[in-house]
Amino acid sequence: MTAEPIAGVPGVVRPRAEAHPSGHRRRDILVATAFLLPNLVLLVVFTYRPLVDNIRLSFQNWNISSPTATFIGLDNYAEWFTSPDSGTVLWNTVVFTGFAVLGSMVLGLVLALLLDQKLFGRNAVRSMVFAPFVLAGAAVGVAFQFVFDPTFGLIQDLLGRAGVDAPAFYQEPGWALFMVTVTYIWKNLGYTFVIYLAALQGRRAELDEAAEIDGASTWSKFRKVTWPQLRPATFFLLITVLLNSFQVFDVIHTMTRGGPLGNGTTTMVYQVYQETFVNQRAGYGATVATILFVGLLAITLAQVFVMERGREK
Repeated sequence: MTAEPIAGVPGVVRPRAEAHPSGHRRRDILVATAFLLPNLVLLVVFTYRPLVDNIRLSFQNWNISSPTATFIGLDNYAEWFTSPDSGTVLWNTVVFTGFAVLGSMVLGLVLALLLDQKLFGRNAVRSMVFAPFVLAGAAVGVAFQFVFDPTFGLIQDLLGRAGVDAPAFYQEPGWALFMVTVTYIWKNLGYTFVIYLAALQGRRAELDEAAEIDGASTWSKFRKVTWPQLRPATFFLLITVLLNSFQVFDVIHTMTRGGPLGNGTTTMVYQVYQETFVNQRAGYGATVATILFVGLLAITLAQVFVMERGREK
């Protein structure tokens, strides 16, 4: 606020009113709206509207080739929760997702710790570790078909040299699920590796120096100094890798088509594809997608809640 002299009254000044702060605030709101509105429109049109349409469709019986749909209420949900195949599909989803998340995060952390050291050729190795992540899942699936092929695959050759018979990866559901899980972990490893490596390179060096001065062992240094600084990255990876693993389709479709024995490797996402485009039951496929969405939403909210409580502590 500035001052100006009052006419006829020497030595006395009155304050000069400045521009009202609400004008600046209104301008900031308009600028923010101009930048955010296009993104919000795209989000509503291509994310929330399809989500609402999918939920609406889950209450209908609709053959995807038919122009009309019939409202059937909760029949699709009742069918899924009482179907004997749903337990197998849900189990496949939980096992695949659990091992994919755990395997990719643990191996990514181990590689990040190793390649954070000053080693010869580490930049080339970093590129090699990250490269599979940018490949298409279908291409990775085709490549690993040759790795697990029971006749001339790499696994069969290595086990044959050791005098051990190769498992029937394409005939037994358990081994088939193991096969697609290993393939996805190999593809997704570069993502967790890069995030953990960035977190390691951004940690506070003075804490490491203090631990070394105190004579802490390697394990104590990792547990008490390094790991606490990696927790934000770990929470971030836990959410993103979990969501991505629940939605894997291309690797499973390329390698097993959801088999063997009908649904040996069928997850909920793959069941959505099968019911909608193979069995042409779009309403039932929308039901499975809605159940998966509700489950993912609950898991994500629980993770965010745990993360916020960890920050408060």
